[in-house]
Amino acid sequence: MSKHLLVIGFVWPEPKSSAAGSRMLQLITYFKSQSYQITFASACGKSDNAFDLATIGVDKASIQLNHSSFDTFITNLNPDVVLFDRFMTEEQFGWRISKHSPEAIKILDTEDLHFLRRARQQALKKDSQHINDYLFNDTAKREIASIYRCDLSLIISTAEMKLLKETFNMDDSLLLYVPFLVDDITEVQKNTFPQFEVRQHFITIGNFLHEPNYDALLYLKHSLWKQIRAQLPDAELHNYGAYASQKVNQLHNEKDGFLIKGFAEDVNEVMQHSRVLLAPMRFGAGLKGKLFDAMKNGTPYVSTPVGVEGIVDDIKQDHVCETAEEFVNYAVELYGNKPLWTSMQDSGFKVLHTQFSKAKFEKQLTERLNEVSEHLKTHRERNFIGQLLQHHSMQSTKFMSKWIEAKNA
Repeated sequence: MSKHLLVIGFVWPEPKSSAAGSRMLQLITYFKSQSYQITFASACGKSDNAFDLATIGVDKASIQLNHSSFDTFITNLNPDVVLFDRFMTEEQFGWRISKHSPEAIKILDTEDLHFLRRARQQALKKDSQHINDYLFNDTAKREIASIYRCDLSLIISTAEMKLLKETFNMDDSLLLYVPFLVDDITEVQKNTFPQFEVRQHFITIGNFLHEPNYDALLYLKHSLWKQIRAQLPDAELHNYGAYASQKVNQLHNEKDGFLIKGFAEDVNEVMQHSRVLLAPMRFGAGLKGKLFDAMKNGTPYVSTPVGVEGIVDDIKQDHVCETAEEFVNYAVELYGNKPLWTSMQDSGFKVLHTQFSKAKFEKQLTERLNEVSEHLKTHRERNFIGQLLQHHSMQSTKFMSKWIEAKNA
């Protein structure tokens, strides 16, 4: 008899719009390969960019926040495993699952550590190099509490694993490193990619609603692009991304070669026709999907320490730039230097093969799920902090939710 997985989505997955959407689809594909029956539920409205889950045999359900109808829904569904998409969904629905489906294994996919991204954003605003001054914020308390309340949390970056274990003293048994699950790039695929001479222009890509992406776009516009363009007057910067607002579109300037292209229907196509990806991320967390899209399509990139976190261990590598001057100089050199460009393309292929083998991480996830399933009672008893937080959360969140429900009635 197949097991049943319930995914509670913060939003409906949009793999063409965001790395988070791609990540969710990768996890769903993994559970499908393990013969799980899958239901995806969300309280969020669906956009035109949402992936049609029915095409891959996933059931869909709309649920309500702060509403007892979810109690009936979860009781009837009675899943074996519940996957929370980001800690906010665990806060909303975790206590109801613990009450009405207590034997279900609760997994949190953090996507990235939201509190780390917020700390870096605050440090940037204050022009501070001391991120620890902002690390222990309210979001950290909420997110780490959510990790404790779950049986297992999927962490996307080695840097975030290290942070949780060394700074916050979290136990290994509650965490599992699961980066993007990337298919190997075959030699046949590599040989079909357009070569250096055929490619032209720079590219950026990323959902414009995501604050780190919008900040990087402004940084390019006001601090980097004019200097690059001064040395490469025929080059253009093509900025792709979903949900381009008026303030984004106003940055479009054909005279300067700074072009807002909007939504990319096929990321692989636009990436393969570009020569270099620019990703000057000044804050953020997790793995950057745009860098993976670049490496998968043989497109070298220029980025920052925050951008390459979890991918490049040695931030002294040339394509990891800590200053605007370094970024501009390397972007210009990479764009015009074919041997360097080819070397960086090969390096990207090697990184994907050696560090992000899909088979390896899927095997580890399967083994850990089996282990937790077989020893669930013991696993939870060892996590006393989780029990403690679960107890108080079920009281406080429960009554807050019931108050909101009564208020809305």
